[in-house]
Amino acid sequence: MKTLTRKTGLRGTLTVPGDKSISHRAVMFGALAEGTTTIHGFLKGADCLSTIGCFRAMGIDIEEKDDTIYVHGKGLHGLNAPSKTLDVGNSGTTTRLISGILAGQPFSSELSGDASLNSRPMKRVITPLTMMHADIKSKNGDGCAPLIIHGKPLTAIHYDSPVASAQVKSCVLLAGLYADGDTSVTEPALSRDHTERMLRSFGADIRTEGTTCTITPPKSLHAQHIEVPGDISSAAFFIVAALITPNSDVLIQNVGINPTRAGILEVCRNMEADITLENVREAGGEPVADLRVRTSRLKGTVIEGDIIPALIDELPVIALMACFAEGKTIIRDAHELRVKESDRIAIVSENLTAMGADVIPTDDGFIINSKADGETGLHDASIQCAMDHRIAMTFAIAGVNADGETIITDSDCVDVSYPDFFRQLDTLCGQQ
Repeated sequence: MKTLTRKTGLRGTLTVPGDKSISHRAVMFGALAEGTTTIHGFLKGADCLSTIGCFRAMGIDIEEKDDTIYVHGKGLHGLNAPSKTLDVGNSGTTTRLISGILAGQPFSSELSGDASLNSRPMKRVITPLTMMHADIKSKNGDGCAPLIIHGKPLTAIHYDSPVASAQVKSCVLLAGLYADGDTSVTEPALSRDHTERMLRSFGADIRTEGTTCTITPPKSLHAQHIEVPGDISSAAFFIVAALITPNSDVLIQNVGINPTRAGILEVCRNMEADITLENVREAGGEPVADLRVRTSRLKGTVIEGDIIPALIDELPVIALMACFAEGKTIIRDAHELRVKESDRIAIVSENLTAMGADVIPTDDGFIINSKADGETGLHDASIQCAMDHRIAMTFAIAGVNADGETIITDSDCVDVSYPDFFRQLDTLCGQQ
């Protein structure tokens, strides 16, 4: 449990954890490569540790020395059959991406996670993998994990994905490593492209044209050195904190600003936020910058359409930010929030309403009204997070900008992606 009270003047410099999406992929692709892949800046949160655990269970030697992860790859065909069910914890990324890899292996496997994970939809990967003639089934017949996968040779396909999802796209492309020809995925909008960038660096022949990505099965992948940038999804909480907390000036260093992930920066610009990109550079094929963020007088906006995949994980804290903007903010086309670690539309609406905000949930987003002067009048509440890390961090930032004591009841869930979150927040608040 964590208790938050109103603060002003957030100041300081911080570095956020390594990007979760890139950390997952670095381990997976390193395991399938020939040679030893080194990963610096790896996120040691519970989700990424689930990925490490799964590959260790399939015979991959993964070690940590001096804050660097070493993945001793065995090549595309070097995985061993696991002796027990692969534990994916609470990680949807692990589950969906590894399903594509396991579908093409010469052995059987079972994937299962915690209660939350096992209630999340997996039909979105079962469908395209089945089209590739994979043998993958939901053990309980409900379209969710546990998943039973009997690996076999796969057939190349062109898949028109009904959703813009990096996890679905990546699952199909990874299965394409084991297919009998070119496999391609077309999305309704471009989702984050970490898989394409990193597979290309490992030596895969992967091409993108518009929203279609195509992979040709390689003979081998080759080990790389991966520098993981800071996760913009983690930085988002401190971006919003600095923007809405009076008299704040915060520098967030080494943040990945991949355009397929950095939709929050575009939204902030549209809301007239004071954010400056400094020291813009490239690391490991990913664009990176330091972000200087200062308290701003924000304006309401409309968030919809193709930008949604580029900020889907940031929408809970963006909804909080909208409470502090002058006028109305509308978020739509974000039905995907209904099937995250929790129903984020419902839980964000319920908790913001409990704190006194004017929030109307819709089927695919929110309508958020603030007072004309941008003041929200948020007050204390006991926040139920449904063990969702992004909800806990969103309402910690809300608590710093609310009257009374805001209590986050299941605050430990932040360890999934950001174990150091509360310590860094306390430091910016001048409490350490």
